[in-house]
Amino acid sequence: MTRVVRQTTRDLRRHNRAVLLSSLYLRGPVSRLELVAESGLSPATVTNVVAELIGDGVVAEAGSVESDGGRPRTLLRVRPEYGQVVGVDVGETHVRVGLFDCALETLATVQHPLGGTSLDPVEVVELVRTGVAEVLADSGTDAEGVFGVGVGVPGAVREGGIVHAPTLGWAGVGFADLLRAHLQFAAPLHLDNRARTLGQAEMWRGAGRGSERAVIALLGVGVGAAFVTGGGSFPGITTSEWGHTVVQAAGAACRCGSHGCLEAYVGTEAVVRRYGQAPGAEPVRGVESEARLAEVVARAAVPGPAADTLAETGEYLGIGIANLINLLAPDRVVLAGSAGAVMGPAILAHVRDAAARHALGYLAESTLVELGQLGPEAVALGAATLPVAALLASGGRSAG
Repeated sequence: MTRVVRQTTRDLRRHNRAVLLSSLYLRGPVSRLELVAESGLSPATVTNVVAELIGDGVVAEAGSVESDGGRPRTLLRVRPEYGQVVGVDVGETHVRVGLFDCALETLATVQHPLGGTSLDPVEVVELVRTGVAEVLADSGTDAEGVFGVGVGVPGAVREGGIVHAPTLGWAGVGFADLLRAHLQFAAPLHLDNRARTLGQAEMWRGAGRGSERAVIALLGVGVGAAFVTGGGSFPGITTSEWGHTVVQAAGAACRCGSHGCLEAYVGTEAVVRRYGQAPGAEPVRGVESEARLAEVVARAAVPGPAADTLAETGEYLGIGIANLINLLAPDRVVLAGSAGAVMGPAILAHVRDAAARHALGYLAESTLVELGQLGPEAVALGAATLPVAALLASGGRSAG
C-alpha cells in the first residue's frame, strides 16, 4: 500500500522560507527579483516570505543597485547580528574554539594543545568548556545569544552523539552527552566528522564555492577527504579514509598498522620526521606539530634537505590526488586543513605536476587543484556551519 504524505500550508511556508533564506545566505546580498529567478517561486510568494523574514529580524535590506532601465533594486542579506554560533575543532593535537556571527565572520578564537592531556574524553571536554568560556568573554557575548554549537571530531559520529575516534583511542564514547553536561548550554549541539565539517566550510565560504563535484582534502597529523556533490546549502558530503590508501608498496610504517599509506608520507608528523632523517637536516626546535612543520617549510625556501622533503611530499600527495581524480572525476580538489594551510603554498606546484602525470589526462585536464582559503580555523568554522545549516533548514524559525 502506497503511503500518501500530505503537505500542510505550514510545511509549504517553512519550505519556502528555507529555500529563500538559503539563497540569501549563500549568495547574498541579492534582490527580490534574483530570488524569484533562482527559487522558481512567484513574485508574490517571495515578497511575502521576505517580509516575514525581515519582520523576524533574520533578514535586512542592504542598499540597492541600478537596474536596466528601471528603478534601483533593493538588495537583501541575512543579518550577521541575528545571533552567534560556536564552532569547535577537536583535532588530534589541539582543541580550537571559535565564536562566529550569523554570517560566519570570526568574533573570537582560541586554541589549546592536547599534548598535556591523556586524551581522556572528560579532559578534552574540559578544554572545550574552557575554550567556549574564553571566546565568549573575549567578545563580550552572552551565552543566551548563541543559537547553536557545532563540534567536529576526528572519527565517526553515530546516533546519539557516540564517537569512535581510533586516533584518540576512543571507542563508543558518548561525547555529546559529556559536552551537554559540561557546557550547560541551552542552544542545540551538533556533532560531525572533521573532514565533513571542513568540506562544508570550503563549499560555503572557501575554495569549493561554485563547484558541483569537489574533493576537500583534510591535511593534518591525520589525512582524510570529503567528497562533495551538488553544492548549495545542503550538499551531499561523503567522507573517506583517504589517508590510509597505499601509495608505496611495502613503504613507511603507518600508525594504522599498515605500510605505505598516504598519511605516512604527507601527514604533519610524517613530513617532519622524514626531514629529520634526511642527510644534512638540522634539528627542528618547535614543540607543537604545526610549528615544527612551519620550521621545515621556512627552511625549504633555499635548496637543501627541507626543499627536497617538501618536493617528495608534493609527489606523494599528487599521487594520492591522481587516485581520487581517476576514481571520482571531481571538478575541483582543495588542499585544506592545518597542514594544508602551512605547507600548501610551498608544495602546490609539485602536487599539480604529480597529479597531472599520474591521473588520466582527460580527467586531470578538467580538475582544478587549489589551496583552501579558510586557514587553520577552517574546521572550527565548518563546525559552526552545522547550527547555521539547521537554522536555514528551519527557515529561520529555530536553530534546532
